[in-house]
Amino acid sequence: HTGKELRVLVGGLGLGYTAWEVLKSPRVVSAEVVEYVPAVIRWMKEGRVPLSPALMGDPRFQPIRGNVYPRLLSAPSEGAKQFDLLLIDVDHSPGDHLGTSDNHLFYTAEGLRKTACHLARGGVLGVWSYAESSPFSDALREVFREVQAVPIRFHNDVIGEDTTDWLFF
Repeated sequence: HTGKELRVLVGGLGLGYTAWEVLKSPRVVSAEVVEYVPAVIRWMKEGRVPLSPALMGDPRFQPIRGNVYPRLLSAPSEGAKQFDLLLIDVDHSPGDHLGTSDNHLFYTAEGLRKTACHLARGGVLGVWSYAESSPFSDALREVFREVQAVPIRFHNDVIGEDTTDWLFF
């Protein structure tokens, strides 16, 4: 994103690496990070996560307990500012939810239209996945003018093999 004074919403805190990368940019003025599991936020606040001091010491970092999917599938509250970047970094793949969970609507054209209401003009939606998903790519193309599905190949030292994750924009 080439803008300034960027407002970012991250779905998923985990160990904080996505939030950390976001906050490296001086152009980011706020980074709301929505985490479903209360213990993850508690561990961050208690300093049990390696990035805790850096994240908790940055006034732009705002950890919020909640489920990012209902938030994005609901209309923005009146007067709410839109986000320049929506980054979904939860622990699964779009294909895991197609028709099988309460979150599946997000991964459909209908859900993406609702999500797009939270994006400022020129905003970017980024979704991490451990697998490619053609149905999700198709849904993105129904809603957004420009869509990219980018494979990220790397060697995973934990399992000792090469693997591929996907970023959908």
